[in-house]
Amino acid sequence: MLSKEVTKLLNEQINKEFYSAYLYLDMSNYYDLKNLNGFSNWFKVQAQEERDHALLFMNYLQNNNEEIKLTAIAAPDQAYSDFKAPLEESLRHERMVTASIYNIYEEATKQRDFRTLQFLNWFVTEQGEEEKNAEDLIDRYELFGYDAKSLYLLDAELAARVYAAPTLVLD
Repeated sequence: MLSKEVTKLLNEQINKEFYSAYLYLDMSNYYDLKNLNGFSNWFKVQAQEERDHALLFMNYLQNNNEEIKLTAIAAPDQAYSDFKAPLEESLRHERMVTASIYNIYEEATKQRDFRTLQFLNWFVTEQGEEEKNAEDLIDRYELFGYDAKSLYLLDAELAARVYAAPTLVLD
């Protein structure tokens, strides 16, 4: 049985993961309206990942006989001034999600909840990858994005990204 505080934090994380999916769909829509279909695709894949992260948290709570409390998902309210702005926002957002997972990890450590710590280890690694991917995309945009031909090639490359479901094994 999980502690009430860990259960509460895991439920909150579900909402954060679903919000992340909404945010990335909003970014995808931004790029779609600008005819940058590759960037749009990149963020659609991100949205799928975030949705699946939420489902993993839900499955973990279900496997531990804990109640899931779904709450309203806020609508993204970002306005982007240029093509780089969503990329920077995605990095800021990933860092916020990382901090949230670290907060759950800290509470699970206090509770000596080793099962939850083991579950969260995958997310700690995943968040490192998420931040690195966001940083790399910003770096690539800074290298190539200000030249129309290079932006076109980068967009074409991002269009090739496909979704791969997470391989986390749940107990």
